Amino acid sequence: MKFSTSLKFNANPEWWNEYIAYDNLKKTIYELEKKQFARPSLDLESGESTALINGEDGHGDSQDAYFASLLDKELAKITAFYARQSDISFTELEQLSAEVLQREQETLSPLDDPYREQDEDGSSDGDDHSSSDGSPDVDRKRRTSSVSRHIAFASEGPGPSHDRRQSLSQSSAGLDASVESLAAKRARSRSVASRAKSSIKDLFSLSGSTSGLPFSIWTSKSDYAADVQVLFKRRITTLYINFSSLRSYVELNYSGFSKILKKYDKITEHDLKLRYMQSFVDPAPPFQQSTRDELAQALVRLVDLYAKCVTHGDTSAANKQLRVHQREHVVWERDTVWRRMIAAERRGDHGGAVGALVDGVEAAAASTLAALPTPLGRFYLTRRKAFLILAIVTFVVLLNVPLIEGQEENRCFAILSVATILWATEAIPLFVTSMAVPLLTVTLRVFRDKDGNALAPPDGTKYVFSVMFSPTIMLLIGGFTIASALSKTNIDRFLITRLLSFAGTRPSTVLLAFMGVACFASMWISNVAAPTLCFTLIRPILRTLPPKAPFAPAIILGIALAANIGGQSSPISSPQNLIALAAMDTPLDWLQWFAVALPVSFISIILIWLLLLASYRPSIAADGEYLEIRPIRAPRENFTGKQYWVTFVCLLTIALWCVEHSIENIVGDMGIIALVPIVLFFSTGVLKKEDFDQFLWTIVFLAMGGIALGKAVTSSGLLEVMDTGIRHLVQGMSLFPVVLMLSAVVLVVSTFISHTIASVLLVPIASEVGSNLEGNHARLLIFLTGLLCSTGMGMPVSGFPNQTAANQEDEMGQLYLTNVDFLKNGVPASVMAAFVVATVGFALSRLIGV
Repeated sequence: MKFSTSLKFNANPEWWNEYIAYDNLKKTIYELEKKQFARPSLDLESGESTALINGEDGHGDSQDAYFASLLDKELAKITAFYARQSDISFTELEQLSAEVLQREQETLSPLDDPYREQDEDGSSDGDDHSSSDGSPDVDRKRRTSSVSRHIAFASEGPGPSHDRRQSLSQSSAGLDASVESLAAKRARSRSVASRAKSSIKDLFSLSGSTSGLPFSIWTSKSDYAADVQVLFKRRITTLYINFSSLRSYVELNYSGFSKILKKYDKITEHDLKLRYMQSFVDPAPPFQQSTRDELAQALVRLVDLYAKCVTHGDTSAANKQLRVHQREHVVWERDTVWRRMIAAERRGDHGGAVGALVDGVEAAAASTLAALPTPLGRFYLTRRKAFLILAIVTFVVLLNVPLIEGQEENRCFAILSVATILWATEAIPLFVTSMAVPLLTVTLRVFRDKDGNALAPPDGTKYVFSVMFSPTIMLLIGGFTIASALSKTNIDRFLITRLLSFAGTRPSTVLLAFMGVACFASMWISNVAAPTLCFTLIRPILRTLPPKAPFAPAIILGIALAANIGGQSSPISSPQNLIALAAMDTPLDWLQWFAVALPVSFISIILIWLLLLASYRPSIAADGEYLEIRPIRAPRENFTGKQYWVTFVCLLTIALWCVEHSIENIVGDMGIIALVPIVLFFSTGVLKKEDFDQFLWTIVFLAMGGIALGKAVTSSGLLEVMDTGIRHLVQGMSLFPVVLMLSAVVLVVSTFISHTIASVLLVPIASEVGSNLEGNHARLLIFLTGLLCSTGMGMPVSGFPNQTAANQEDEMGQLYLTNVDFLKNGVPASVMAAFVVATVGFALSRLIGV
């Protein structure tokens, strides 16, 4: 979690303006970064820390002095606020300790009933038990004297001001008044007989506690003592929470100074943190070790007071109860704030709860097609609901209208049609549609046995689940494991930053370097995570660019297109590749895949790079000046033992995948090799259970549903029915024209729907087309279809990289890319990449014997 978010979640909402202004300081750092790169010198005012921080003049010293002056203001604010709050809290602690001692020294006779009151007629209810020492008048005088003593003590106690002493006196007087009020209510409601019985009971309870502790008001069981204990319990608990909040305030602000100085040094490449922390933050009163010890001692004193007043000397129980009260206070006082912030964080909304609500209402209203009255209320028809209704109606019609001869074939066609509609429109989540596939195929008895008979639901269930969780799915999970390990140990960021540090400052070279890195990263950490990582790395560059520089949209779009191309470069880089491997009778090994995919990807990246250079001219700024890019600094950290271990396991796994055919008698399949990183990373603590939970399981289930649908199309006989129409299309055509025709179909389909869904729908068709050609080229067409599915990138919705790029915004909230950018550059890039696959990819595949 970022520190700014952690600060919001852990800060006391009532003190929010008194914390370090972390976000404002961070914005200042980015402004300094932009000015630092734009001009060789700055004329910034020096704060009072200049003489102590800077040893010589210069641009870096000027920046350090300016930023230190801002930190000085924050430090002064925090110091002043802590002084006020600590003065109040420590004064009240001393007052409370004195009052506890004063109460403890009160003398109570076992025969005295503190709650005796006269009847309304003025006579005493306890005439039989009254004496000169225990009469109601004497007892009332004793209580009044006790209250007077407390008021006098409060007025003489230590405090920051006369007003503070007066408020504490009023608090003490209010305490005794509350006790008097409670006593009067109980006295009036007590009968003579019950009061006499209570007096006898108090005689034993006041003589000492049941636990053998010395007698005092804190161990007494009388009603009067119980009221005093409750009221002091509340005061101690409130003060404990105040001191806990004060200690948290100190810790959060100290971390804030450390974090913001670390970010400053990282962005500006200075070394201000150590000097400022040692010279100013550490000596400041709130952050001195003596201050932290005082806060810790105050909490210990409050625990002791609580133990004396409430838990009869049990310090452990007192500590536990006070911590429970503290947690309840946090939940009660901050529940609304936390709940809104967490909800906004999950929605990705930072505009506030009210804004989110208004936006949600407007979005719902905009997507509503009609409002229909029903007996159960008004039904709002949205686009998604309309597509869902269309899919259901289509499904019902196709089930009851025999468009295709054969019951199993017709039912499978209905399932294929409804799945296609739901996947294309996303009326429901994609993985939900995938999970509906085995449900429908089993209940409708679509699968057949070897004799052509429909499988019963028990047999169909065993079959569909056996094909869904296949070695291909295990390969996908193994890829997720490698990606998670590389990301968690920062190896991906380390390698990418190291490679980009050689890119230099020329915009064209930096653009090509980022595209190459995005493509390479997509091979191993998926083309979902790779562009996100690259977009994070280009943030410092984008902040230093002049306004409306064409380099910004060029590099964002270049990363997205390159990540799409990277989706075809390795078998585990995208689900469509794994679906293609699963459809092959004899899957390609990794060396065969690399022999075709790497040259194809390299040529595609170069062509797309030239297209972006011609379209955007990123080397020229908006004002016509030559643009120079801020160089990326190579990481200074060295590899740790854990990083070396992760690198070794990843390289070992990839090497085993490459030679899988040679060791097939040992490992059986690539899915078994995928278990190697899972076992080694989770058993050695590199990955935890939480990392396993965060795998992209929706992608896994999406692929599983696609495999199930492909098997259903084959097993039901629907593929044989489609074979007749396919033969007419390819009749008389040679292999290469078929490849060109298939490339056009795949490109169009994958542009408008998910690449994974496109492979689910088109791989079975490619398999059937290839099997009908002379020489049975099913494996070749399946392979090329898998590669072609990654080339559909002409629209903002074409693949995860495009969707991520389309949402990138500048500091003013303006999108870098528009639909015109995708149409102008994405469509030509898609056509070029598909043509490279259909020509170079086809030639290389034939060369290696696919």
